[in-house]
Amino acid sequence: MERGRGDRRRWLLDGLLALALLAIGLAGTAPAGLNQGVHAGPVAYPLVVVAALAVAVRRRFPLPALTVVAAAATAYLMLGQPYGPILLSFFVAVYAVAAHRPVRTAAVAGAVTLAALVGYVFVGVRPPGPVGLMPVAAWVVVPFAVGVAVRLSREAAARSRTDEARRLADAERLRVAREVHDVVGHGLAAIHLQAEVALHLLARRPEQAEAALTAISRTSKEALDELRVTLTVVRREEVTDERTPVPGLAQLGHLRERLAGAGVPVTVETTGDPRPLPVAVDLAAYRVAQEALTNVLRHAGAATAAVRVGYAPGAVTVEVTDTGRGRPAPADRPTGSGLAGMRERVTALGGTFDAGPAASGGFRVHAMLPTREVT
Repeated sequence: MERGRGDRRRWLLDGLLALALLAIGLAGTAPAGLNQGVHAGPVAYPLVVVAALAVAVRRRFPLPALTVVAAAATAYLMLGQPYGPILLSFFVAVYAVAAHRPVRTAAVAGAVTLAALVGYVFVGVRPPGPVGLMPVAAWVVVPFAVGVAVRLSREAAARSRTDEARRLADAERLRVAREVHDVVGHGLAAIHLQAEVALHLLARRPEQAEAALTAISRTSKEALDELRVTLTVVRREEVTDERTPVPGLAQLGHLRERLAGAGVPVTVETTGDPRPLPVAVDLAAYRVAQEALTNVLRHAGAATAAVRVGYAPGAVTVEVTDTGRGRPAPADRPTGSGLAGMRERVTALGGTFDAGPAASGGFRVHAMLPTREVT
């Protein structure tokens, strides 16, 4: 639909341009001849009409349009008619070929057209001789150069738009990959720990093993629900299940329960006045807390953890501390992929991120995210 309207608009503009060139040619040919001391004969006007009307199809059929205009202009000059508005139609036709056809094709067409006009310089009714080569060549070279420049600029803009679209698509894929990493990593870490507890208690305390298996079932379901919400971005034809909450700081209570079921007591403290946050900030703050607690599950051993959320004017802070042993990351990943992902999330939104051993023991993760008030 949009393309059809665009085509009609271009046809209309080309038609109006042709009518304008026709009016200029009919009104200006005779005065141009008087200024040059040359009488414009009756044969001049049909050629002016043909050249002007051919411009109406210059965009759709640039090569045929140039052929018609060049033939009319060459015949016009060969018959000794004065330099006049017909050359404007010729200028537009050469430009159209250069702007809408590949450079090599346009160059060949321009060379053939120039050769035809050069014949007028030597064998016309009133040939100007070699002195006429320069102006004749200019009527081909100038519109050709302008058309090629416009074409190259248009192609560069198209490449820029394509590159930008590819960059945005890559950024979206990276964002989804981070989301999947956080969801799956946290869910699997909790399930692994709960499964270890169930296996340990299965023979001696089956009732407690049953509770661990129930926690595994609940954790896996929540992780799958969250993963489905995340992947809806990729599979856009599917509608997000409105019953599944979008991850954010409001889900910290569920996260705390999940960690408690995995054997890690977590406390959640809030300072300041809680308020709605931009979706990207809310999600990033939640992912920082989720990934930090996942690291507690993986590396801290027997530990407790605390999540502190602070609402301040223009910013929200998230701090996660634990009392574990703070096992260092492997030597080949000195900062850990989880920490690197958290840092990228936060800095991408203009925030600051810090992680390292806490002064009182254990490990500390702190993130500050700037916010704009949501009304």
